[in-house]
Formats: sequence, structure tokens, C-alpha cells
Amino acid sequence: MANVKKEGGSKGVGMVSGIIIVACIFVGWIIWQFIMGNGANFEGGINTGHPLPGNYLAMVYKGGPIVPVLLGLLLMVVVFSFERFSVISKAAGKGNLDTFMSSINVSIKEGKIDDAINACDKQQGSVANAVKSALLKYQEVKKEGFTSEEASETIHKEIEEATALEMPMLEKNLTIISTLVSLGTLAGLLGTVTGMIKAFGALASTGTPDQAALANGISEALINTATGISTSALAIVTYNFFTSKIDTLTYSIDEAGSTIVNTYRKFRGSLKS
Repeated sequence: MANVKKEGGSKGVGMVSGIIIVACIFVGWIIWQFIMGNGANFEGGINTGHPLPGNYLAMVYKGGPIVPVLLGLLLMVVVFSFERFSVISKAAGKGNLDTFMSSINVSIKEGKIDDAINACDKQQGSVANAVKSALLKYQEVKKEGFTSEEASETIHKEIEEATALEMPMLEKNLTIISTLVSLGTLAGLLGTVTGMIKAFGALASTGTPDQAALANGISEALINTATGISTSALAIVTYNFFTSKIDTLTYSIDEAGSTIVNTYRKFRGSLKS
């Protein structure tokens, strides 16, 4: 039953992500067609004319049909970044994570396990849930009288299982952001190639080269290059930012687990003495 629910949830998440991707491409096309391609941005009042001097919207519109795709990719980076920021912020819990971990470690070292569990209930979030699972397991192995080695293995296994449950939620959609790093560059390169093809086509025309067509072709190439690089750069920054945040969360869980194990070892040592 649990596997069925998990599979159904994964399908639902994938469907939502797919809808967001299509929506971003569609919004990108609307921006390109109706905002950038507005006749007021061009000479003669139609988007087939030359851009008005200094009108960057019209200049970007002249980048051609690759532009709405690039705008859609850029919107995807922004949308999925906001979504990841919200999820990872909730995973850290309600209060400051560093303050929470400091208080938890102090409570564990002092043997105040119930206080640590109450702090986890107040903090909430993925980190607090994983630490609470380890603390409950600590109380269980303490009652059973496990040896230090058995307790260490049991507690670490509990932490691994709790982390394994939380990690998919934290890493969800990061694959999309990492893919956008490459897609942004490739789409920009495709736009560059199509623009240069037009530019060379204008040069190859018989008689005097069409200066306007040549300029438009070069402009299209450069606009697509700049947009693609901007999309990839933003995707790289956000991906590295979120992976760093996730690493911090997992490190906090591991740190708490080590503190719990060491506390149990001290407890067993006190019994022997």
C-alpha cells in the first residue's frame, strides 16, 4: 500500500512539473509575441519594421523564434528556484537551524533526551523529524540495554532511513534545474547558429549585400547567445546554492546522530564503572 501511494505521489509530482514546464514555455511565447513584438516598439508601428532606437524589447524580439524558448527556460529556472527555496526553508524548520542544533546537542550531551524531543516538536521540518527519530531510537535501545556497538549501528540505521525518506523531497526538481544549465547554453547556441546563417545568407546575396538583413542576422545571433548564457548562469548559481543548503541539512542530521551515539557510549561506560 505504501509503495502504491509513493508511486502515485511521484506521478502526481511529475505531472505538476510537466505542467509548469509547458506553462513557462507558453508564457515565454506570450511575452515574446505580445509584449516584445508590440508594434509600438518598432518603426512604422509593426513588428516587421526596425526596432526604435534604444528599444531593447524590440531588439530581443528580433532574436527570432528561439527567444520564446529561451524565455521559457529562464522562467523555469525562476519558478523552480522559488519552489525549492520554499521547500528547503520548511525543511530547516521554524526557528534558526544553527540555534536549534546547538540547543539539541547540549540537551543530548546532558542526557536531557525528553527536552531534545520537545525541541524537535517545536522546530518541525525534515532535520527535526530525522533527529527525533534518532532520539526515540536512543530511548528504545537504552531500555533494551544494547551494547555500544549495537546501539551505534541501530541509531545510525535509523538516521539513514529517516534521511532517505526526507531527501527525495529536498532534491526534487533539482535535476530539472541542473538540466536547464545545459539546455540554456544549447538553445542559445542554436539561436546563434540560425542568426549567423541568416547573416551569411545576406552576404551571399547577389549584388550589394542586404545591410539590414545582415544586421538582423548578427543581432539575432548575439541576442540568443546572451539570453542562453544568462539562463545557464542563473541555473548554475541556484543549483549550487540549493545543493549547498541540502548538504548543510544532512550534515546537521549526521552531527546530531554522532552526538546521540557518543552520549549512549558514555551512558554504557558509566554503568561499567
